[in-house]
Amino acid sequence: MCSLFGLIDFKECLSTHTKNKILNTLARECQVRGTDATGIAYNFNDRLRIYKRPLPARKMKIHIPHGVNVVMGHTRMTTQGNAQFNQNNHPFLGKIDGSSFALAHNGVLWNDKELRLEENLPLTSVETDSYIAVQLLEKNKTLDVDSLQSMAEKVEGSFVFTVLDKDNSIWFVIGDNPLCIMFYDGFLIYASTQEILCKVIKKLRLKAPTDILEPKEGEIMKIDRNGRITTGTFTPHTTFEHWWRKYPFYRSYYEDTSTNYDDLFSVAKAFGVTTDEVQALLDYGCSEEEIEEMLYDPELFHEMTGELLYAY
Repeated sequence: MCSLFGLIDFKECLSTHTKNKILNTLARECQVRGTDATGIAYNFNDRLRIYKRPLPARKMKIHIPHGVNVVMGHTRMTTQGNAQFNQNNHPFLGKIDGSSFALAHNGVLWNDKELRLEENLPLTSVETDSYIAVQLLEKNKTLDVDSLQSMAEKVEGSFVFTVLDKDNSIWFVIGDNPLCIMFYDGFLIYASTQEILCKVIKKLRLKAPTDILEPKEGEIMKIDRNGRITTGTFTPHTTFEHWWRKYPFYRSYYEDTSTNYDDLFSVAKAFGVTTDEVQALLDYGCSEEEIEEMLYDPELFHEMTGELLYAY
């Protein structure tokens, strides 16, 4: 489980100081979903800049230069690829016809190795499953609705992708993970859950947003630097066969139609995680799938739930 976040100041109505304050607050609220690494991407002086470190957001100061109005960010919980090797962290750099783009991913992909063979993609030193999305887009040699649709229909797993292009548009490719976008008069902010954004609003004392979007699975959305929205669609995968093979206890979860959380609490207990910790994440808005994903790193789980239980 990770978190996406970002900002588009489409009317250029925010000062640089305010944008930095918003971004730092967003990142710190997003760290409940991942503290292994934090990163941002933005365009400046006709170049894509990516700044990422293997640090939780609370230990990393985000500072964008004057004139930057579109920023894409990510906080990471490691599932594949050691976060201490910065190449494994998000956002990732991609290139198409000499132009750079940045991609960030919330979720887990389980057919990356198969796709690399099937698509005859080059070997890479990046160990993270998410990087296969970058390689598929590079192979398509274009960044548009069709290439994003093709990529989204080839990968298998849980995902939301964000892609920042050279024209300062952010693309959102929505799988079965959450995403929320809040619009204000002149700018927007987004994060993986509405709960995160509500905490940001409270801390920054922002007014209520003028509109809230929570795009659904199968949607592709482009928001350009002027705030204009264009959309497309893709057909999501519906099979969990590979996921079950890799993470066995998921099989029993998806075959069980129980509406309570007894099974989740029982599995958590086996990992040394208390019911209170699980409930804190459920109350925060995390899904059962995301919580089970987190259980593979109990130390990180305790750290994040501790912040929820005792920090507020």
